[in-house]
Amino acid sequence: MGSSSVLEERVQSVTPWDVVTERFDEVAPLISLPDSLKKSLLVPYREVSVEVPVTMDDGRLEVYMGFRVQHNGARGPMKGGIRYHQSADRKEVRALAALMSLKTALVDIPFGGAKGGVTVDPTQLSHRELERLTRRFVSRISIVLGPYRDIPAPDVGTNPGIMAWVLDEYGRKNGYTPAVVTGKPVSLGGSLGRVEATGRGTVHVLREAAQAAGIEVRGSTSVIQGFGNVGYHAAKFLDEYGSKVIAVSDVAGAIHCEDGLDIHALSQHVKTTGSVVGFSGADAIDGDTLLHVPCDFLVPAALGGVVQGKEAASKIQAKMVVEGANDPLDPDADAALAEAGTIVVPDILANAGGVVVSYLEWSQNLQQFRWAADQVNTELGKVLSRAFDDVHAFAQEHSVGYRKAAYAIAIQRLAQAETQRGAQ
Repeated sequence: MGSSSVLEERVQSVTPWDVVTERFDEVAPLISLPDSLKKSLLVPYREVSVEVPVTMDDGRLEVYMGFRVQHNGARGPMKGGIRYHQSADRKEVRALAALMSLKTALVDIPFGGAKGGVTVDPTQLSHRELERLTRRFVSRISIVLGPYRDIPAPDVGTNPGIMAWVLDEYGRKNGYTPAVVTGKPVSLGGSLGRVEATGRGTVHVLREAAQAAGIEVRGSTSVIQGFGNVGYHAAKFLDEYGSKVIAVSDVAGAIHCEDGLDIHALSQHVKTTGSVVGFSGADAIDGDTLLHVPCDFLVPAALGGVVQGKEAASKIQAKMVVEGANDPLDPDADAALAEAGTIVVPDILANAGGVVVSYLEWSQNLQQFRWAADQVNTELGKVLSRAFDDVHAFAQEHSVGYRKAAYAIAIQRLAQAETQRGAQ
């Protein structure tokens, strides 16, 4: 079998859960983690699989599969989004739940990690079908939810409106419980600043990493893969800080303009047409080509697994890759970028802004008191700056990259909590 065939077979066979496990294995010796504790930290607390029958608008019945994986709750209530996507399955949701445990530990907020998902293409459902799907899913997993047990939030394919249905469905049996879900509309107890939090946080961490590396953000160039909530806000804030966003993409295609894209005009174009494709003043390019555009900052902000293998990574010409999406690089790609001297800011740090503001929303709900947007954004910046400083210091001390440093810190904090609880 040729080397290209071996690589192709590995790429096709490696699951998101395999990637998480491999990264645990890489870091364990660095922090002298016992095998027994490593196994305990990897195995999820609980996995729930449910059938989600939905009556469609035309009267037929469709049955979808739904999952809620509660990975670890040693440091607090489990926290994580609900994803609606045709690729969502148990292994993907399990991996994303583990990443949430690591993320909340790294930024040192009192949450554990969970994730939910329904195997469905939400773009093929009507508004009423989405509501029926959401309510049925929540009714079937509600036994494991609660403001001090497990708190969902938006993720790929979901939004504040869907979180409103989660709140209402849970409240049918449990009464008004705003702290049971975050990412809600502000009028229903959501936090100011939550919608833009992940994109804002990604750019905040990017600026911290750029300063540490001696790269000026003002006058730099950026490429954003994905122009949904995270990608749009990352582009918006990068533009505000003086970085030229020269290429963006979405599921329909990609565009490029060496002089920089007008992000406000582009967002209006997307609202009108539903895609970045066809935006005037920009050239259409292939979605894979976008990842290879020379730039200072490449921000993958769509789905995971977009760069797999050393060959794919070797085509990236960015000085820094900042993971706005969960797990966009597989371990082989990660290793290749490290060997090439490309700085990689890992997802559990770069896209933690959403869960930080979710924590602030949860806190506001418990207090029944709303914070001003400036206060939310200030607290977000403090939390992320402290987390970056921890990661940078560990990386310098141990001569490792940011990913290993971030994983090491997060796993140490999880291990400490498990041990102190007497789990061992």
